[in-house]
Amino acid sequence: MSHEIDPSFLALPLHALADAALARARALGAEHADFRFERVRSASWRLRDARVAGSSDITDLGYAVRVVHGGSWGFASGVDLSMDAAARVASQAVAMAKLSAKVIEAAGSDERVELADEPVHADRTWVSSYEIDPFDVPDTDKTGLLAEWSARLLAADGVAHADASLLTVHENKFYADTAGTTTTQQRVRLHPQLTAVAVDPASGEFDSMRTLAPPVGRGWEYLTGGGAGSWDWDAELAELPGLLAEKMAAPSVEAGTYDLVIDPSNLWLTIHESIGHATELDRALGYEAAYAGTSFATFDQLGSLRYGSEIMNVTGDRTAEHGLATIGYDDEGVAAQSWDLVKDGRLVGYQLDRRIARLTGLGRSNGCAYADSPGHVPVQRMANVSLRPDPGGPATDGLIGDVENGLYLVGDRSWSIDMQRYNFQFTAQRAYRIRNGELAGQVRDFAYQATTTDFWGSMTAVGGPETYVLGGAFNCGKAQPGQVASVSHGCPSALFRGVNILNTTQEAGA
Repeated sequence: MSHEIDPSFLALPLHALADAALARARALGAEHADFRFERVRSASWRLRDARVAGSSDITDLGYAVRVVHGGSWGFASGVDLSMDAAARVASQAVAMAKLSAKVIEAAGSDERVELADEPVHADRTWVSSYEIDPFDVPDTDKTGLLAEWSARLLAADGVAHADASLLTVHENKFYADTAGTTTTQQRVRLHPQLTAVAVDPASGEFDSMRTLAPPVGRGWEYLTGGGAGSWDWDAELAELPGLLAEKMAAPSVEAGTYDLVIDPSNLWLTIHESIGHATELDRALGYEAAYAGTSFATFDQLGSLRYGSEIMNVTGDRTAEHGLATIGYDDEGVAAQSWDLVKDGRLVGYQLDRRIARLTGLGRSNGCAYADSPGHVPVQRMANVSLRPDPGGPATDGLIGDVENGLYLVGDRSWSIDMQRYNFQFTAQRAYRIRNGELAGQVRDFAYQATTTDFWGSMTAVGGPETYVLGGAFNCGKAQPGQVASVSHGCPSALFRGVNILNTTQEAGA
């Protein structure tokens, strides 16, 4: 369904505020200036055992001015919707750039901020793909549906508790810069989740299992069914208690080397941590070291690093329908694109913003600048980073059938990775033993451990398009002060040979 920009957002003095701010920045000698007005409404609901345990509904509204003046960045933000206030914010941004220039000079650096060229995009409008804005649905309908689903879980044998949550976001953004670009955008996204908890009253042992439904750039229709890409909530809720009961009775895994068939519901997170973050070029250049480390995929290895096997093809994509990082234009006025990060197993690209693109001589930015609020400066953020399926690849059953001794992993759970995005271990919601090409029941207490290049180098088959699922998260963190962004990662099922499996109870005991 095609939607239009919310009229209440368009009624705000967007262009007038931008004109006042950009005019002041020009008058003060800025080489570049951009203005960004945002209204981000975020709401959440939490239920415990079918009863509402908490809710929130917050709107963040304001604007920001960013400048390049004297070769240095300047940034300021405000909430006063008067023309004089917008001009003052621009003056503050220029003053900050002048101060930054003095600090940089005192530090002995002669590095200047320059931005890669981008065509002018005048008066462009973009709206994400959804049918029903979740904010048009009464709150009682939202909590009522979550309560009904929770009650279904609680009615099943072996389920002691049920947790439910729903996160929804409606984001409007207006951008203008001194080059002449003006864009107006609207995005909707949501994340529903249910968890069943089992407790053994005799031993006190407990475990849990979550729904696999990923967060999506869709509307309320994702929860109510119908239409292509909708989730079968009835089927998942019906099978979840039985799966949890089987897990509670499952034996502990034997540590060793296994072939792994990994479902997209688990593999997306490994992609996020070992490829998505590792191919952020600001991180690879060392600009992000203070927060969450750098990257083993350093810039000098572009075009030569053997990231994985020859069947490994990974794209960065800001255009994927329903992707959480999908946009029309980024926060530097760059049009959304799709590009290769890993091609035939080799590192061939990075995620870029305009400053990093110019600094490294890579030409045009691929549109990866994003700020999570009007009070934050745009930073380089992750695109929808996805592993491509094999056009003629097998179904998941076919991958399992090619394994004599292995595990089939479903759903993400805990994870750990080092500061260079190289050594890691991941667990899953559930794991099934594979013996002679067939599933042979669940096992517990497992984690797969590898280095990034060894893991992706062990990938010997990827599933066909019918196995491809777009997973993702609402809570990708980066920058200081910290910012949070939503991002999707698509992938098919995939087969990995000879991966180390830890028994986590033995590791904890050690």
